[in-house]
Amino acid sequence: MNRFALAVSTAIARLTEAALGPYQSAMIRIGFSATWLLFLLRELPHRQELYGPDGPWNWNLAEQLISTNGAFTTLMWSSGQFWFETVYVLAVLSSLLLLLGWHTRAVSVLFMVGVLSLQNRSVFMGDGGDNVLHLMSIYLVLTRCGQVWSLDERRARRTREAHARGEHVVDRAGPALWGVLGLVLVSATLLGRLDGDWVVPALLWALWLAQALWWAVGRFGRSGQSRIMLDVIANIVHNGALLVIMAEACLIYATAGWYKIQGSRWQDGTAVYYPLHLESFSPWPALADLLAANGLMVMLVTYGTVAVQVAFPFTLFNRRVKNVLLAVMITEHAVIAVVLGLPFFSLAMIAADSVFLPTPFLRRLGDGAARVRARLRTRLGGGAGTPVVPGPPKQRTPKEPGRENPENPDPAHVGFPA
Repeated sequence: MNRFALAVSTAIARLTEAALGPYQSAMIRIGFSATWLLFLLRELPHRQELYGPDGPWNWNLAEQLISTNGAFTTLMWSSGQFWFETVYVLAVLSSLLLLLGWHTRAVSVLFMVGVLSLQNRSVFMGDGGDNVLHLMSIYLVLTRCGQVWSLDERRARRTREAHARGEHVVDRAGPALWGVLGLVLVSATLLGRLDGDWVVPALLWALWLAQALWWAVGRFGRSGQSRIMLDVIANIVHNGALLVIMAEACLIYATAGWYKIQGSRWQDGTAVYYPLHLESFSPWPALADLLAANGLMVMLVTYGTVAVQVAFPFTLFNRRVKNVLLAVMITEHAVIAVVLGLPFFSLAMIAADSVFLPTPFLRRLGDGAARVRARLRTRLGGGAGTPVVPGPPKQRTPKEPGRENPENPDPAHVGFPA
């Protein structure tokens, strides 16, 4: 009984004392923001046809559909061309800022609004990866995804150094950004722009009120206990959201695998052959013909795809097998991106898969990227000496309550070991 109680208390402490998986959550942030940013930039010349008020799925059709399903989209707040261009530019800008990790808590909200606004405006655009991006953009706002590999991490480190020198640092950009978001949210609510489905508006209000409470406690709180309690709640929400992301990825693969098993073409080992001969999915016809000409390879890829997708959720408790299947799935998505011409679907799935990548691998990846960046800066003459490579976050102590950055609470490094 004592051993069980000790295990329970250890698990509770692990879930509350720190935001788990800092490198995994950073990979998710970088992966999905980069996917959406590249998609928006590639479709920039075609944005009118995809999401514009006078596109094939015009304003009246979108209005009829949204009046039925109540989907959230800011593009339906006005039919003007200027408003459409503004929303599109803000979607691009929020993706870039989230990729860089600048005030990730606020920018992740803007990122979610941009994704939902464009995708819900024209629901028939996309290739399947948009569904994953749609869900993950909502989960991201609940995570502390700026702990590492972000401008937030660098700003928090410089703030700690300034505090060590006895200097007082005030962050004005964060409160100003949240103030603008609050003003827009109040205006939209009073004007009846949020009268559709209640889920997204309720989430936006909950996020804004939580951030306002966080700022008020940090600004006016006299004791550190209130801030510590909010920090614990934020850790629990982050860890819960990360668990949901993992469950979502497993569910995607499990359902895809079991549906494939029921198909006759997957059962006889020929399913992969047919998309290789579809004109819409053959950007490289010669390569597709080369792959389709080998019957043995087609059969192995067909059965291997089903086996990997069905087996993956059951391998999470075995580190080595999980890592092998994870490498196979990432390779498979990379091949799909090239052979079938579905780069954004593949990027979205690889970003979702990154939540399972082992922490030592991600740390080596980050160290390698830092070394490459240092060499480039040296060759280009952009910096002198060797730049400091930030290490993993350190344990936050209650000695200086209220000084942490809300976007980067500086938690302990407690990642997934495998």
